[in-house]
Amino acid sequence: MQSDILSILDRNYTEWQKFVAAGEKDSCELRTQIVESWLRCNREGVNPYDTRYHESLDNIALSELLNNKDKLIRVAKPFMENLYKFVAGSGFVVVLTDENGYIMEMFCDESTLQDPMTTNFVRGASWHEYEAGTNAIGTALAIGSPIQVSGAEHFCQKHHCLTCSAAPIMDPSGQIIGILDMSGASHASHLHTLGMVVAAAEAIMAQLRIQQKNCELALINNRLRNFFNTVSDGVLIIDKQKTLTELNPAARTILGKSADNVIGTPVDRILDFRAPRGSLLSTDERFADVEVMVDTRDGACHCLASGEPVMNELGEVTGGIIILRHIKQVQNLVNRFSGYYATLQFSDIIGESIEIREAIRLATLSASTTSNILLQGESGTGKEIFAQAIHNRSAQNSGPFLALNCGAIPRELIGSELFGYEEGAFTGAKRGGKPGKFELASGGTLFLDEIGDMPLEQQISLLRVIQEKKVARIGSDKMIPVNVRLICATNKNLLQEVERGAFRHDLFYRLNVMSITIPPLRNRVKDIPLLFTHFLEKLGRDWGVKFDVELEVFDYLNQYKWQGNVRELQNVVERAASLAENGIISLQQLPVDFYASFSHTSHEPIMQSTKSFDNREQRQQLLRDTEKSRIVNLLNIHAGNVSRVAREMGLSRKTLYNKMRLYAIKN
Repeated sequence: MQSDILSILDRNYTEWQKFVAAGEKDSCELRTQIVESWLRCNREGVNPYDTRYHESLDNIALSELLNNKDKLIRVAKPFMENLYKFVAGSGFVVVLTDENGYIMEMFCDESTLQDPMTTNFVRGASWHEYEAGTNAIGTALAIGSPIQVSGAEHFCQKHHCLTCSAAPIMDPSGQIIGILDMSGASHASHLHTLGMVVAAAEAIMAQLRIQQKNCELALINNRLRNFFNTVSDGVLIIDKQKTLTELNPAARTILGKSADNVIGTPVDRILDFRAPRGSLLSTDERFADVEVMVDTRDGACHCLASGEPVMNELGEVTGGIIILRHIKQVQNLVNRFSGYYATLQFSDIIGESIEIREAIRLATLSASTTSNILLQGESGTGKEIFAQAIHNRSAQNSGPFLALNCGAIPRELIGSELFGYEEGAFTGAKRGGKPGKFELASGGTLFLDEIGDMPLEQQISLLRVIQEKKVARIGSDKMIPVNVRLICATNKNLLQEVERGAFRHDLFYRLNVMSITIPPLRNRVKDIPLLFTHFLEKLGRDWGVKFDVELEVFDYLNQYKWQGNVRELQNVVERAASLAENGIISLQQLPVDFYASFSHTSHEPIMQSTKSFDNREQRQQLLRDTEKSRIVNLLNIHAGNVSRVAREMGLSRKTLYNKMRLYAIKN
């Protein structure tokens, strides 16, 4: 065996001499990997007879390298130590380099350090091919696979005394991050040496993969823990026996209890499901958005619950996760996308008359309170506009705004609309039940229009909700807390309704805390031209048309009785704009009712005198007064912003400034 090795070494030396002398590939009969490495060294100008020490990193560069590769070194050292145990005392050295061939760590005997054969094995020394010629470390880096280089296979003659076995160490992505090498005297060459090095390198890479997975798991665990602690929904974790084992801060807030007080408690003592418990509390079945009543320190709390089973690698259920969401959060989301919010402000109420200003003043003062408000006025006077404006000025403005017309719902359905119902409460009830307007409006405002049309039997239930601030769905005995600002409106005289027994007197006094009467349009004649112009300009902007109004039109508008109030005026404006030719609105575009009204009043002479100069001057003055009032009103609404006023009136800033100088309006 020893003679065979010596024979191979002699043949390799002969081939090396021939290559060094000729530098031709064809003249070599060695392994392809060795010959190709010799060719690379030849191209790089490596001197095969060079006897100098290898290039080495200075102390600063070496320290930086060791610091950057600390993780690899710490993982590799135990495996290097075990590998060295097999060759200890034999003159072999076990070496770890980085991806550039610089030695970072090594194991050897003290005598090996003094041996001239292993002089170049020191920390920081380079074993790259362009520095040390063909060698196991540098060539393994070049070809990216394990290799053994013995004797004269080394390109540099000074290394012919060595046998080296090296294997690349790769990261999980397949990039070389280091080389593991074992080198010794060439006469001690053995094929098994490379196998030992490869096995050790594989073990190092396996450990690196394990550490990376552990880091990834730790990162995922931290993310889940952060999510668990910061998510706004309550999270309950239960074991297979349905016992609570962990809960997050949001769940503790919902329960109003510390973790120590609830951990270890059966979950069915904490959650009262509003459906059959067996299927919902079984940890091997998922469920979503099931209504539950949660037992809290402050009483029952209405929530939605969703659950998911937790299984092990064998598919066995080991517990479950229950997500709790306060019903208020869900309702706010539904309200936002269902249009349950108020858009109108007090600035949207058009008028300069004393009557409407007084109504706005009272409504503004009432908005800052939490008292119930009763809006009284004829149909079409704008009671809902007032209700929305009050809501938006109140402390509940971030909550929902729900409106319900009590006169437009059949008597038998008012209760289910207001208070909701449970599944199976009556024939036709929706599966899963339905929350009522009081639940949906909790935290905001509920506007009950035409409250005078509410049936007496529902008035009793409404009174109870107002007094107790709790509501029970039809078919249920569970009380749900609600916090609702109530605004009611009616076109009836509720006191007269009380006297004739159509409205409960106790409910009337509950609702009539703050009473606001909205004046009919016929009592605020000064506002008619302002409203007409406002609606007309809005239509003009929407349709892209600029309208002109003949002077006589305002005579008719001011004398008309307006039984339908502002709503009727808006309809008249839309009719006139639709019939206008070339954008001009004249008497012909007004409804026939206007002419009939004038023919039966004491104002008929005005129609006959429209051709007279004096009345024409009066009408022009009326138009000027109307325009002046409108400019002043818009300046007040827009806080003196001339650009916005000009844009709303369809004028240029220069034209508006001219009109302000004409009417002596100071901003």
